[in-house]
Amino acid sequence: MIALKSHPFAVEAHFEHSLVLTYALPKEALQHMIPECLELDTFQDKWAFLAVALVQTKHLRPKGFPRFMGNDFFLIGYRIFVRYRTKDGKRLRGLYILKSETDKRRMERLGNLFTSYRYTTTDVTLEKSSGHTSIRSEQSQLEIITDRSNAAVSLPADSPFSDWKEARRFAGPLPFTFSYNSDSRTVTIVEGVRQNWTPHPVHVQSHRVGYLGQLQLSHAALASAFEVRDVPYHWKKGRTEQWK
Repeated sequence: MIALKSHPFAVEAHFEHSLVLTYALPKEALQHMIPECLELDTFQDKWAFLAVALVQTKHLRPKGFPRFMGNDFFLIGYRIFVRYRTKDGKRLRGLYILKSETDKRRMERLGNLFTSYRYTTTDVTLEKSSGHTSIRSEQSQLEIITDRSNAAVSLPADSPFSDWKEARRFAGPLPFTFSYNSDSRTVTIVEGVRQNWTPHPVHVQSHRVGYLGQLQLSHAALASAFEVRDVPYHWKKGRTEQWK
């Protein structure tokens, strides 16, 4: 079963819409949430970051399978920005997933069978109208409303970044995702590959994320928000290595 959870085959999908909200916290607030093999990816050696990614996927399937065999899911991922040093000394930048949510039980079952991303099923409503996008989930106590009607978007008031260029480094997706099995002390590394990835800053009109409250991170400051549309994406087969 452990071997199955190591992302044993490549997967591809089409991202119809992806919105990523990145929250900044003092690094001490997130340090205890990551496994011993990882280190926080920080800004100014002070800020660490937790991202909430909300993605409408189309035709998600094992890579190489025809599109009609794929499934459409809405995915919500709660991830911490981290770094990892491989056994051959390479430093990789990526994400550690705290929790994943989806609108379909089929995705929950398959996700928990083939990954360690901790999937649960929730309700999700996505609505778009005249430059506004709203994503809501009663079960997850989540509500996010963005506004693209104004081309000039300012950084959130409490962002630690001085401009959007700095913020872009912590917008995701990063090249790698890491999982850790503490019993075997092994790390699984999954590399993501995307095309046409051009994130656009968006104004967040309101945001409520229940999971941050569950983690007692209600003081997290919104640092940035980016969205992309119409992106082909795939994840390579995971590779596992021994850590120490």
